[in-house]
Amino acid sequence: MGLTSRSLMYTVAFAAVLCVGLMIWIWPRLSGRGPLPVLGRLGAILLTQLSIMAAVLLVVNSSVGFFGTWNQLIGRVDKAPVNITQMNTSGPRAALDETRNGLVQPTGAEHLEKWAGYPKGPEDKAGAIRSVRILGKRTMAVNPAYIYLPPEYFQKQYERARFPVMVVVSGYPGGRDSLARNLQVPLNATRLLAEKKMSPTIIVMIGPTIAPPRDTECVDVPNGPQAETFLTKDLPDALRSTYRVGRDATAWGILGYSTGGTCALQLAMRAPEVYPVAASLSGDLQIKTDLSTGDLFGSGEKGEQNKREHDLVWRLKNLPTPKISLLLATSVKGEKNYRATEEFLSLAAEKKLRTAALVLPEGSHQFVTWRREIGPAMEWMSKELTFPQDTEDGNKKKEEGKKEEGKKEEERKEAEKKQAEDEKKKGDGEGAGEEEGEAKEDG
Repeated sequence: MGLTSRSLMYTVAFAAVLCVGLMIWIWPRLSGRGPLPVLGRLGAILLTQLSIMAAVLLVVNSSVGFFGTWNQLIGRVDKAPVNITQMNTSGPRAALDETRNGLVQPTGAEHLEKWAGYPKGPEDKAGAIRSVRILGKRTMAVNPAYIYLPPEYFQKQYERARFPVMVVVSGYPGGRDSLARNLQVPLNATRLLAEKKMSPTIIVMIGPTIAPPRDTECVDVPNGPQAETFLTKDLPDALRSTYRVGRDATAWGILGYSTGGTCALQLAMRAPEVYPVAASLSGDLQIKTDLSTGDLFGSGEKGEQNKREHDLVWRLKNLPTPKISLLLATSVKGEKNYRATEEFLSLAAEKKLRTAALVLPEGSHQFVTWRREIGPAMEWMSKELTFPQDTEDGNKKKEEGKKEEGKKEEERKEAEKKQAEDEKKKGDGEGAGEEEGEAKEDG
């Protein structure tokens, strides 16, 4: 029986009930004095408590998915490199978008050097991490984030270059610390850059909620927190106003694990002009509400429609296929979203949606699995993003070129106009000469 199977849960639950019944039945027989009755009573209590705890832990693990298989539970984890399978690569590509204005404020030091992979050394050699808070001018929300800047960002030859951006979203309740410490995003970025498997990229590590402790699931809640607006408008505007990031949407991607993976898929499908590339590690294909989320969609027919539009299978079946590229990571054993992911990938192939898959033989809903997937996911995303982006010097040259072309076009039009006037005058002169000659002949 699998660790998350219902048969195992029912069996252990039945065993717990049986132990309680047996303890009640045998307890009078263990009421005597002496070491044996005392040991018997202690043993009965211990056995009953263990059986009850086992049943409770199995139910919790099956619901959340901390350990997906027996091997995961006992620590026998496969650490071999994983591969991404390209599914459909013939679908439409991304559109472009360009916006500005935003605000990023630095925060105090937080002993970030304790992380695995924290940049150590000169910034132009090791890169840097900034601890900041993002201020949303539309939503009025404030969200903390870590900004990873690659070494090239500080190098002379790249001083006018604009860099691609990866927005990495944590699970809930997680946050930016989980991305840096547990998922080891900076460590993977440093390794991939050293191995030439990733282009120099600015990485933004951020949480999925803008109204903690509420889990907003990256949704614009009616009359509530506007998490989608923050992540699709406020955040890009803030970054573009502060860092040399790509203006075109082809330089922007979003990925995450668990709730963050759900957010990544949702935002790419709903706002392809902002995030045309997305990767999900153990994310769901629809938004699920619970006590931590509250009502995310509103009531009535409008609320039902809002809920449907956050179901990615429904969107893919009923709405035009967006111009995006998606990576979905799951596990055959141990992940509850495996079957739904396979069905979505099959539907995506029919709808000509560009997709790739990262499927492990077995995994679980925890960092042991996600740490195996994050490196390949970042490598895949880097190949999907464009770099180098437009440069400041390049923009000036383009503008000068356009002005020069416009000037030449005006000169050409002026020359054509003058030539036309000269030809007209010449024609008028020849006509007058002919009339004068005819008049003399008549005379």
